Amino acid sequence: MIDPIFQTDNYQLARKLLDASVLRQEAIATNIANAETPGFRRIDLAPDFAVQLKARMAAGDFGKTADSIRPQLAADPLARTVRPDGNSVELEHELMAMNRNAVEHDFLSEIVSNNLKRLKLAITGRSM
Repeated sequence: MIDPIFQTDNYQLARKLLDASVLRQEAIATNIANAETPGFRRIDLAPDFAVQLKARMAAGDFGKTADSIRPQLAADPLARTVRPDGNSVELEHELMAMNRNAVEHDFLSEIVSNNLKRLKLAITGRSM
């Protein structure tokens, strides 16, 4: 009965981006933890995740097919080696990425939370 509410494109997109934000936070934490590990290659979300999202949104059936898209981690192909031992983690870059990711996570959490609050309001007639 309420399933169509959770199949809307906006809700599904926010949910997928929230999943990606959580996974990116894990990647950033891993990168920071391995900043001194010789030969460690920086990881981030796989670039094909954004491509898949854009393609599904353009097709217009994102709400129904969103479950088939899953964010995954991969070595960052754009990361350059910053140390003689082959490590590609730049601590300043990771800290900035962590702050940006935190802001994005807060924004996406608010979108999902507001959607659920509106549903509760519609069901109960009370906002609290």
